[in-house]
Amino acid sequence: MDEFLRDRIVPRIWERDISVWGAAPGSADAASISSRLGWLDVARTMTPELDRIRALAESVKAGGITSVYLLGMGGSSLCAEVLRAVFGVAEGYPDLAVLDTTDEATITAAGGRMDPARTLIVVSSKSGGTVEVASLERFFWQRVAAALGASAGRQFIAITDPDTALRTLAESRGYRDVFINPPDIGGRFSALSLFGLVPAALIGAPVEAILAGGAAMAGGCREESHVNAGLQLGTFIGAAVKDGRDKLTLALSPRLASLGLWIEQLVAESTGKHGKGALPVVDEPLGHPDAYGRDRAFVAIATEVDAPDGRKLAAIQDAGHPVLRLTTRIDGLGAEFFQWEFATAVAGAALGINPFDETNVSEAKEKTKGLLARFAASGKLTEPAPAAADDRVAVYSRTAAGGSPSEVIRAAVDSIGAGDYAAFLSYLPHQADVTAAIAEVRDAIRARRHSATTFGVGPRYLHSTGQYHKGGPNTAVAFVITADDETETPIPEAGYSFAVLKRAQALGDVGTLEAHGRRTVRIHVKDSASAPRTLERLFADALK
Repeated sequence: MDEFLRDRIVPRIWERDISVWGAAPGSADAASISSRLGWLDVARTMTPELDRIRALAESVKAGGITSVYLLGMGGSSLCAEVLRAVFGVAEGYPDLAVLDTTDEATITAAGGRMDPARTLIVVSSKSGGTVEVASLERFFWQRVAAALGASAGRQFIAITDPDTALRTLAESRGYRDVFINPPDIGGRFSALSLFGLVPAALIGAPVEAILAGGAAMAGGCREESHVNAGLQLGTFIGAAVKDGRDKLTLALSPRLASLGLWIEQLVAESTGKHGKGALPVVDEPLGHPDAYGRDRAFVAIATEVDAPDGRKLAAIQDAGHPVLRLTTRIDGLGAEFFQWEFATAVAGAALGINPFDETNVSEAKEKTKGLLARFAASGKLTEPAPAAADDRVAVYSRTAAGGSPSEVIRAAVDSIGAGDYAAFLSYLPHQADVTAAIAEVRDAIRARRHSATTFGVGPRYLHSTGQYHKGGPNTAVAFVITADDETETPIPEAGYSFAVLKRAQALGDVGTLEAHGRRTVRIHVKDSASAPRTLERLFADALK
């Protein structure tokens, strides 16, 4: 931190000095950085929007809306999910469900329980062209229009950047409202912008307090001293990564458990590039110090109402692992958002990378597009022969071999060495039994290999940790989990179903991971209903 204070990193960030991140004038990095620093002024730019945001929320509440479906991916949806989990829904306000998926079961279930006249659809996309969001919009538009006819647009609002295809679509369809976000705020830095504040207001969350917390923290992050919380956190992350401790393990208070997903995207997608970066490890119970390798650093966040296990944290710190302890207030959640955004900018400077681009995210998208084009021509998605299969599961891998699925898994797990991690990338329905089964496997791998593990739900992780898995250090062992969908629900105007899109996304990411030399195993469960039990048995056999 002292070096950064001597180099005046703090005022230079506020002055938009692109050389903080090593960008040369006129370079691609310079262009991407200079066009993505609007989050620094978000308190000033968003304050004039509050009256309009509140008016929408009150109008929706008074109009009998009981459900809000937010269609978004990555930075356009994760903050809303955190806000719903932390604040709940205020009395009289509609509930909020975030749909950031291409999973058939999840989407059709949401469509089936929807009352079109009492549901508001929030279409949230910075670029206005995200394939998942566009597909979901067409699906729900078709259903609402069939029920309500020419008045369907009253059930939709959009949040997007200026001059996007979504803005044009919203205006042509007669959406109830269109919120235009400042274009110089990147998606993962947009928590305190319209992408976070509009859904917050719709559930009756304290938007003024959220924004005020962000403004107060922004003021604190101008301090050129050790009291600058964003500088402290950012230099902690940067120093840890430089010391080989690139697994940033989050120990969160139970009330803030959902914040981990947002931090995971912000830090992993911002720093995971050029063979370096910090990988947040979330939803991992604190263990005995012996369970961890020396690639770990810990950040603990407590609130005024609860805290992570202090005894376990003390034991971990006594064993030599760095632990940074933070505190926040629930009603000051906006401060936490800004602190992590500023810290991520500081960590990027410490690591000598541009934290505002995502150089590898488009690769999996392009592979998916290619697969969908071939599907359009042939009517099928081509898949390679499995490395091993039985009556329950087929496994595919170029890097792990064995005579049975469990032997292939064992070979992959045994390849996890010091500093490596296992990434579970699931295209199964995001259900509690699936999450519990994978959590059990994660615990078993940590016990066996003393390694970090992560869990991402596809395709959401493609807009989050996917950048790190491909652009960060080559230390990942990726388990991509798929299953056959039980239905085929066409995406209007697309020429393929959600099931085909989801499988193409999984196959596209497998191909991208393999192209980057990552050790990758795709596990295809033949009966999706039994997937949790199948995964538990498969890994139990492999880890004997």
